[in-house]
Amino acid sequence: MAIETAVRVDMRHKLPSRAIARLAERQHGVVAARQLVALGLGRSAIARRVRAGQLHAWYRGVYAVGHRVLMREGRWMAAVLAAGPDAVLSHRSAAALWGIRPSGRSRIEVTAPRRSRHGIQVHQGRLAPDEVTVYHGIPVTTPARTLVDLAAVLRPDQLGKAVNQAEILRLPYPDLARYTGRRGIKDLRRPADPTAPRQDFEAGFLAFLSAHGLPAPLVNAPLSGVEPDFRWPHAKLIVELDGFGTHGTRRAFEADRARDRRLLTAGWRVMRATYRQLHEQPRELAADLAALL
Repeated sequence: MAIETAVRVDMRHKLPSRAIARLAERQHGVVAARQLVALGLGRSAIARRVRAGQLHAWYRGVYAVGHRVLMREGRWMAAVLAAGPDAVLSHRSAAALWGIRPSGRSRIEVTAPRRSRHGIQVHQGRLAPDEVTVYHGIPVTTPARTLVDLAAVLRPDQLGKAVNQAEILRLPYPDLARYTGRRGIKDLRRPADPTAPRQDFEAGFLAFLSAHGLPAPLVNAPLSGVEPDFRWPHAKLIVELDGFGTHGTRRAFEADRARDRRLLTAGWRVMRATYRQLHEQPRELAADLAALL
């Protein structure tokens, strides 16, 4: 009878342990006290596990399971759990999770309805359902909302780099009309339309050449099995227009480099111009073209 009782006690201990381990595995090694209670553990049971070294307090009410060392994802998850059930990773910390911008800040940033005293930087507020998601198991602001939040805390040049990185990663861009009047939103300019119709792009480039007094080129004239966008035979110069919508894929990237290599070996110099450069850096682009011509 004593043996049977001991087995039952042991099984009661093992069953929660397995559930805790599975939960911690999903949450990068951390759990919240409220989650432990939901698994059937009382305060005394939690305290016993802390004394036994099975749980290690990270924030008040948040524990690392089985060890004291957490990777950055674990630290992010711990901060979100500590800030409450409706908290999400946000601002610079969310940008780091999405790969938009690295963050070396010691204080993790979250957005939550209530303030926290856990050493976490809490941006108090409630987010719309379409502004939050889960990425790598961590509740976080969407890429679009993350960019909006970054606009309020970064310098314009830093924000521009973040927007560019988000574009490279092909992350969703915010609807700026939705956030009119927010701090920094005027600096959150989307890169010039990367999917502009090809004919508009070419027409704009020809108008640009004329406006800067640059000589007219041959347009789409065949050359050695390819059809360069613009070509100046006397200068052995070719200009290709790079629209992100058609040149932003891995296949197009590789094909463009192979094409440039063939033209270079045939004695042609190849210069690439983007829609953004044409519309935001026209003077620099014109000066470079004039030097090459």
